[in-house]
Amino acid sequence: MILPEPIVLSSGLTAEFEEDRWVPGAIQLLVDGTPQSHVDLRDPSQLFFEYVRRIGHVIDLFRPEGAPISALHLGGGAFTLPRYVEATRPGSRQQIIELEGALVDLVREAAPLPRRASIRVRRGDAREVLGKLPEGMRGAMDLVVVDIFAGDRTPAHVSSTEFYELIRPLLAPAGVVVVNVTDGSGQAFTRGQTATLASLFPTVAAIAEPQVLKGRRFGNVVLLASGETDGSPSPDARADDLDWLPRLLASGPHPARMLAGRELDEWLRGARPVFDADAAPSPEPPPEVFGRG
Repeated sequence: MILPEPIVLSSGLTAEFEEDRWVPGAIQLLVDGTPQSHVDLRDPSQLFFEYVRRIGHVIDLFRPEGAPISALHLGGGAFTLPRYVEATRPGSRQQIIELEGALVDLVREAAPLPRRASIRVRRGDAREVLGKLPEGMRGAMDLVVVDIFAGDRTPAHVSSTEFYELIRPLLAPAGVVVVNVTDGSGQAFTRGQTATLASLFPTVAAIAEPQVLKGRRFGNVVLLASGETDGSPSPDARADDLDWLPRLLASGPHPARMLAGRELDEWLRGARPVFDADAAPSPEPPPEVFGRG
């Protein structure tokens, strides 16, 4: 397999692809040595990273099996999840917002998108582009995935109430927002993100490995938010109204724990929504997380 040469992004970080030695036909995107995306070119329905598989199960369960959806992906990486949606829900209409135009070109060279796929890529900062999307996208998105990283951290300006308020009007009835968060000891950043979502959406849940949720290990937490019907939260909506939600635990990866309802309220005790004025980037992972220790 011949892969393109590494490139330097506008941020100064280096992006490159490498072959997966253990999965024939699979490649991995690294940004400054941090694994960002994994793509099985032979079978895009196979997801490698644990948190991506959790998001994949949300995609599997939240709408009837195989039915096309409208999806917006904030943060492109190697377009792993858009490829997954196309493979499992053919005919879906998708859009990707990615800041790094050079990265988009690199991904397209290393792993071109299927020609039949209805996937549009918009280049630019996610928050800025959200404010300029066509009116026709309002109330039309079944799924919005927020997976935005600059290297190994989520920038502050895409972690605030003001940011998520730009997403809320885009959701279709019963649409779902999925957010990938990384955090460690105390889970202060994750709890702040969850409290922010809970201030805007009546249905919120968090799912991760139990030791990560307890703040004993650095890792990914997948946050889910829903309950939009007409552009404003419905006070009657509850997490247990989504009958597919408990099935996420059974779907794996294992071990897994989900916090919703009263358990989530208890976990969030003392956490407050994040606003632009006090937003901060996600914590930097410890060196040993990516084998740099």
